[in-house]
Amino acid sequence: MQEKENVLRILREAKIAIKNNDSMQLKELSDQTIHTASITQDPDNIAVAVSIYSLSKIIERKKYQEFKGWNIFYQSLISLFDNLLAAITKNNDKTIKDDLMKIEKLISNLSGDLKVYIQDVFRKAQINKASKIYEHGISMEKTAHLLGITMFELASYAGQKPEISELPLGQTLDVKSRLKLAQDMFK
Repeated sequence: MQEKENVLRILREAKIAIKNNDSMQLKELSDQTIHTASITQDPDNIAVAVSIYSLSKIIERKKYQEFKGWNIFYQSLISLFDNLLAAITKNNDKTIKDDLMKIEKLISNLSGDLKVYIQDVFRKAQINKASKIYEHGISMEKTAHLLGITMFELASYAGQKPEISELPLGQTLDVKSRLKLAQDMFK
């Protein structure tokens, strides 16, 4: 894992945010992680970003906490975070990888509706974070491979988002509009 100190900080803050049901803080932490993941293309950093983003979406949906199996899921999650933090502190790369995988496997051990909902959230989170990495200039093929999604899924999601040049701040004015704007400034 690269940028261990940064990831350690993010995971500590994420654990607090989970306990406080603060989905916005989790999203912000995920965005901080995705920048590093884009630069390093480190699968562990990417797994952290996807997991934290997924957890933000899960916590955001308060109804999930009413489903059977929530308490076991929550306690297991907190325990995994503790193990992961300890593994990073001890520089135990194998345990780090194992614990990141356990977070994803925790989902597959759920039962009933909660399992279906949370698995869907994780899949969408992978696609969302892939889109963010792609925006950082990593090729679509490499990004899809890093996150275990298809290029079609990534292209479909990325195609729904406006291009930067299509955003209002990214557009330039034509000559007549610029001239009018300049004239209006001196009136």
